Amino acid sequence: MNNKIFVSKPFLPPIEKYIHYVQQVWDNCYLTNNGPLVRELEKKLKAYLGVKHIFFVSNGTIALQLAIKALNLKKTIITTPFSFAATTNAIIWEKCTPVFADIDPSTLCIDPDKIEKLITKETEAILAVHIYGIPCNIKKINILAKKYNLKVIYDAAHAFGTKIGNDSICIFGDISTISFHAVKLFHTGEGGAIITNDDILAKKIALYRNFGLEGDNITYPGINAKNSELHAALGLANFPYIQKLIDKRKLLIQTYDNILKNSTIFRPIIPDNISYNYSYYPIIFNTEKETLHIYKLLQKKNIYAKRYFYPSLNTLSFIKGNSCPISESISKRILCLPLYHDLSLKMIKKIAKIIIQNRMTINRPRQKSLQIHSFKQL
Repeated sequence: MNNKIFVSKPFLPPIEKYIHYVQQVWDNCYLTNNGPLVRELEKKLKAYLGVKHIFFVSNGTIALQLAIKALNLKKTIITTPFSFAATTNAIIWEKCTPVFADIDPSTLCIDPDKIEKLITKETEAILAVHIYGIPCNIKKINILAKKYNLKVIYDAAHAFGTKIGNDSICIFGDISTISFHAVKLFHTGEGGAIITNDDILAKKIALYRNFGLEGDNITYPGINAKNSELHAALGLANFPYIQKLIDKRKLLIQTYDNILKNSTIFRPIIPDNISYNYSYYPIIFNTEKETLHIYKLLQKKNIYAKRYFYPSLNTLSFIKGNSCPISESISKRILCLPLYHDLSLKMIKKIAKIIIQNRMTINRPRQKSLQIHSFKQL
């Protein structure tokens, strides 16, 4: 196990930092139901993200479901095919219909120019994802939302710490959701959050998170989406290390970039005026054959990159998805390379050199400019 290099690895603070908070749990015997550590974590996150309302929940998927429920969505939601399955699954679980807009070939986020032609009288919302922590085109999405009176949910599962100018990425849209899963930049073991600046929505979310209970009365058909004091304790122990983790990931990414810069590998573009969180290191090859060749070769050396995201969600067997050729093409040609807090520069150099030395030179047809033209070539 110790000889294997995985695509990600949880950061754990010094155990005494965690025990400091856990001791408070033992002292007051308060384990759940919006306890003091949960409230303290929410307060810290609210200040860090510059948002008005934040609710710590059990995971990032339930945050999406709460967002859909709080906005009273029942029909069609336009979303991206290039994401983790939870984005689409949340829509389906809430008995809405996902319609897929293809992605921007430079950022890999949903393409606003593809959204408008998909809007019908059944369309109620846009659920966009900040892929790999790279922001969607928020300005264009906002224009569409106002024009057609649509709600906007941003899935910011990858985007904790990313800023547009001086603003947290989580302030945009009607609701933003975030994941605090174990391998995220900031985590609570399992967990997530739902964020809004709307007071009315915030009240609904608070009720939905806790069975619909308002005092002793049940006023909404709520569920149990709360998270525990023990998870909040881990979040509080991790909190002081956020910037250090971002800085280390930045160094690792710069090392990858420096070695791969003369190759014909492509990377998504981070827009201007963005403070990036360096959450992932995706690379895009020319063909699926080459991608699989490198993927399997790395595995033989106990290095586990990930086909993140594959397949394109519009092609899943249980979905009647519309065609999204850019997403379908890129999902077959993309790998996320290992990236985490204590990965050594020596290992980064080893991984990058393996890729350079073993690039396939046969059967590499030139791709259409639609698929790779806008990428940053390393």
